[in-house]
Amino acid sequence: MSALAGLCYRRRFVVLGGWIALLVGLAAAALSWGTSFSTSTTLPASESATAYSLLAEAGLGGQTAGTATQTGEIVWRTTGVGIADPTVEGEATTMLAAVRALPGVEAVVSPYTSAGSRQVNPSQRTAYASVVVGPTADLARIRATVDTLASPSVQVAAGGQAFTTLPAASHGMEGIGLLAALVVLMLLFRAPWAAALPILTGVTGVATSLLVVMLGSHVVSLADTSLTMGALIGLGVGIDYALFIVNRYRDALVAGSSIPDAIRIALSTSGRAVVFAGVTVVIALLGMVVVNLGVLTGMSQAAAVTVLFTVAAALTLLPALLGILGHRVLSRRQRGARRAAEVGPVVAARTASVASRWAVHVQRAPIRFGALALLVLVLLGSPVASMRVGTADASSDPVGSAGRTYYDLMSPAFGQGVDAPLVLVARTPDTASRQAFTTLVTGLSAVRGVAAVVPVPARAGQTIAVATVVPTTSAQTAATADLVTSLRSTVIPAAESGTGLRVYVGGTTATSIDLSQALMGRLPLYLGLIALVGFLLLAMAFRSVLVPLVGALSNVATIVVGLGAITAIFQLGWGSELLGVGSGAPVMYIVPVLIVGVMFGLSMDYQVFLVSRMHEEWTRTRDNARAIRVGVGETGRVIAAAALIMTCVFASFSFSGERIVAAIGIGMAVSVLVDAFVVRMTLVPALMKIIGARNWDYPRWAERLTPHLSVDGPGEDDPEEDDRAHEDDDRRELAPATESRQP
Repeated sequence: MSALAGLCYRRRFVVLGGWIALLVGLAAAALSWGTSFSTSTTLPASESATAYSLLAEAGLGGQTAGTATQTGEIVWRTTGVGIADPTVEGEATTMLAAVRALPGVEAVVSPYTSAGSRQVNPSQRTAYASVVVGPTADLARIRATVDTLASPSVQVAAGGQAFTTLPAASHGMEGIGLLAALVVLMLLFRAPWAAALPILTGVTGVATSLLVVMLGSHVVSLADTSLTMGALIGLGVGIDYALFIVNRYRDALVAGSSIPDAIRIALSTSGRAVVFAGVTVVIALLGMVVVNLGVLTGMSQAAAVTVLFTVAAALTLLPALLGILGHRVLSRRQRGARRAAEVGPVVAARTASVASRWAVHVQRAPIRFGALALLVLVLLGSPVASMRVGTADASSDPVGSAGRTYYDLMSPAFGQGVDAPLVLVARTPDTASRQAFTTLVTGLSAVRGVAAVVPVPARAGQTIAVATVVPTTSAQTAATADLVTSLRSTVIPAAESGTGLRVYVGGTTATSIDLSQALMGRLPLYLGLIALVGFLLLAMAFRSVLVPLVGALSNVATIVVGLGAITAIFQLGWGSELLGVGSGAPVMYIVPVLIVGVMFGLSMDYQVFLVSRMHEEWTRTRDNARAIRVGVGETGRVIAAAALIMTCVFASFSFSGERIVAAIGIGMAVSVLVDAFVVRMTLVPALMKIIGARNWDYPRWAERLTPHLSVDGPGEDDPEEDDRAHEDDDRRELAPATESRQP
């Protein structure tokens, strides 16, 4: 790190020019080649995936979810005139013809034809048309065409799966988060350049990485939501990483170091911690591959690239900028004190920081503070016990939105479950199995929760039979999920018994259930994997068993708090309307996985920054109480500021209006805030005080087997990394003062 610091200082203008050239070159390439994002999702092996495969085999893939073509609905309701009025019929037929003529629209079934006779409810003056669209369809243009039917007497809306859009870009809301972060940095540093540098470095790293992701979409299958995820995670960690380095650089300058020495000290201490923290975040993100869902893997890969670029910017661009700005990153008071120190010795009374005083209070009553912190974590995380994973439907969309308008038009006339059909797909190799399927379909109308059953006519010689089951409830309700479970576990097995019939249940709700079970089933494996890797990395870095164990367990507590927050807000609806995402609904299945992966990595960041300073002091004094006090005292203010910054950035995404993005943003914001103030500043110091000097015990066999990872690096008083003589003298001299090993 010392060599890198010296190189970036000596060649500071070259480094700055290199980053500018890289950014401009990538931007030009992205403008020239564009992007190739994909929104398709490959389903894991499941019953619904088998159903879709059979549908594709039968040439009916365009009628269900999970295929390249999708089906949506256009619904209209009249006021003061009948739905079959010739004028209304003529205008609707004209609009549907215009929709059918648009590129990417493969079929339109009008309610005014024999094929669509079931799509009219005269008593409710409502009708709808089914629209099958391909992957190249321009949905915005279709919606604009649909709106031409609207008039004072006709209300119209488009909805259904084909018109359900994935989370869009953040609409610039992150700008508000950056402004809030700038305010926090100004209050922390009291110097404009010191406040601007973390944001400038973080934004540069994120911008460069997102351009790389855009170009990478031509090589790797990525969803366009990868950009939002990359920006969300990258801005938070990028600003934080730069913040820790700038803070250490300023401390070194105030202590009297020269500019190049201060840069070397900052990179050799905080810079090492940044590398270690960045690696843990990347490992946690790339570990999502065990979940085995393409869209999540792509998003995690894009986010990992973003983290790598923010680390690179913090280790190269930031030192170059520090070398250019020099003492201008200090506040006016700090520059004055430094000039006074150069003239002659100045004796100044040092007052303990708020963080130091807090550490003293925690150490005086560690059991009380630890119990209080645990109580807060339990209260905030308790809603997770009722978390239900699934897919939100249009019934929970904000009032006045296109999706909610569509639902309000459709459900009174055709039932809540009309937009959540289940698809029964069966192999019928012989006459007996075909008869069994017919008997099954005939009897489904009597099953609780079934509103209607519509068999799909089969072509001559076709050995695949299909029927559509319309539930009485909407897709996101527990009742519809119970219907799927009942069909799969009881109704269908009874019909299959003694025959060659094999029936598979597909559809939106069935797919959501299968995806949720697949993801949540692998979640313990994923969490265990990243927890084990994080534990091993911390153990090698700090030569301890208990410190990494405390870190891993506290990270899990932070994750539970984040999941509890999104359950309370987005499922139970405690404030979801204020975020503009509608009412309560099941938590989208990808959200818990992302919260687990990202927050484990980010929690490790704060653990590394906190414990690395403790470990520095422990190595120097062998005094556990002093190590805790100094670690909290010297990093507490910066960790608090970093947490507030990350909270501002994450929370800004919560107002994007997109339920998934908002859930991820608010979950991470709450997790980071609780992690910094409750876990790192209170629970961890309390537990380490209770444990005592055993915190730093490390088995001899592990010492021999595990490599050394230096996170602390040399400090201001230890410029040579290989100089251990003075450290050994200090150990022998301070040995009698070692804290008792009794907890």
